[in-house]
Order: sequence, then structure tokens, then C-alpha cells
Amino acid sequence: MLTYAARRLLGAIPTLLVILTITFFLVRLAPGGPFDGERTLPAEIERNLAAAYHLDEPLPLQYVRYLGQVLQGDFGPSFKYKDFSVTQLIWSGFPVSLQLGGTAMLLAVVIGTALGAFAALRQNSGLDYGVMGAAMVGIAVPNFVIAPLLTLVLGVHLGWLPTGGWGSWQQMLLPVLALALPQIAYIARMTRASMIELLRSNFIRTARAKGLPERVTIFRHALKGALLPVVSYLGPATAAVITGSVVIEQIFGIPGIGRYFVQGALNRDYTLVMGVVIFYGVLIIVFNLLVDLAYGLLDPRVRYD
Repeated sequence: MLTYAARRLLGAIPTLLVILTITFFLVRLAPGGPFDGERTLPAEIERNLAAAYHLDEPLPLQYVRYLGQVLQGDFGPSFKYKDFSVTQLIWSGFPVSLQLGGTAMLLAVVIGTALGAFAALRQNSGLDYGVMGAAMVGIAVPNFVIAPLLTLVLGVHLGWLPTGGWGSWQQMLLPVLALALPQIAYIARMTRASMIELLRSNFIRTARAKGLPERVTIFRHALKGALLPVVSYLGPATAAVITGSVVIEQIFGIPGIGRYFVQGALNRDYTLVMGVVIFYGVLIIVFNLLVDLAYGLLDPRVRYD
């Protein structure tokens, strides 16, 4: 398993290099620059700023210089947050995004798996139709609609929960719920579909014919196999939720990595955007590797040869 993991990590290096290269040239081709929003400055000061951040060099030389910095673990200085490096901004925002996204995904896995399993066990019943109907609504309605609705109803009209900020568990509830609802819908649908297929399989019929209790047949055999597509989905979904909860962080004023990414894109903060994208790519690779390793625990037929 360790050899397999090492091969996967080494094989991810070219992927990260491609991500870095494409992102570098795309952000540089975008109209505007990091100092365009500043008040009009003398031409000499503008030249000094460009020289200080090496923006006066040819683009290929800037790329080589930046690549060398990244290989040393340095994402460079932020153009807008002048007292911070990009690495400092990422590590200040990532714990917040990790707490927000991790809590939302945990809630989504627990509730989504339970709803999908119950719907599969009561196929074509009222419970099944109700769960799948709610799941379709959860998939169809985006986060930027769910979050304001929850804020308006639970925060403004009813006054049960605060509508912004971060720190207490009351402030966490609304953003976590808004982020978790679409994931609950996806996981419920996948669990139901996989569970229905497994309940009709030969080994489940054999287990029932041998006289195994229904609870053991469902939880030890059917549910364990039904989690395989869910686990496969969790890798990229978790990385996307943790680093990509841009809308939720903006609406609720949460100081996470997604908020920094939005501000970096708006301000043409090249190094900040690059750092977040590379960090996001690393997270996707790591989470996908963890998913593949988890397959071996859920399915004994999987081998890392």
C-alpha cells in the first residue's frame, strides 16, 4: 500500500506542473493588473513597484522564477495584503475552511447515507418518493439560493441563529447547513441506487437463505458495498467543499480560503490566486488517494498491485 501511495504521489507531480503552468499564464492574460486599482502614481513609482515584484521581466522569466519559488515551498508575497505572504494567508484561512467544509461533509455523509439506505429499503413507498423528491430539490437549488433563504427565514424572521460571523457553534450552523444540503442530496441518491442494486445481488440472497438476521445482512453486507460509490464521490467533493465554499464564505462573512481566492481574483493578486489554485490541486490529489486506499478496506477484491 505504501508503494502504491508513493507511486501515486510521484505521478501527481506532472499534473501539478500542468495546473501551475495553465493557471500562471491565464491569470497573466486577464485584463488589468495588481496595481490598477491604486490611485494615480508617478511613472517612476509604478516602475519601481513593477521591478520590486519582478513584473517588468519577460513572462517566461517570471514563470521560471515563480516555479523555482514554488519548488521551495514559497508562493511569494501577496500584492494586496502587503504585510502577509501568500503562504501565511492560505494557512490562516485554511483551518476555517477545513472546519466549515469538514463539518458539512460529515453531516452530509451521516444524513445522506441514512436517507438513501431507508429509501432503498422502502423502495417505491411514500418515504422513498419523499426522500428522492427532496434530493432532487437539493441538487437543483444552488448554494447561492439556499444560503440567503436560510438566512432570511432562520436568521432574520425567526431570529434563531446569527446571520454572520465565525467562532461560536451558533454562527456555524447556518453556513454548515447551507453547504451540506446539496451534498446530502447527492449522497442520498447514490446510496439509494447502489443499495437497491446490491439488495438484488446473489450474495445478499445467499446471506438471507443462510438465515442471517436481516440487520446483519443489511449493515454488514449491503450497506458496506453501497458505500463504494459514495466513497469515490467523497474525494473530489470534500476538496471542493473545503476550498471551494466561496459563496457561503462571502455571504456569511467567514474568513476562509475561498474568500481570499475571490478577493485575489478581483484584485488581480496573481500570487494569491496561484497559491490557492495549487493548494486546491494538492488537496484533490491527496483526497483522491485516500479514497482509493479506503476502497481496499471496503472491498476485499481491491488490491494495490
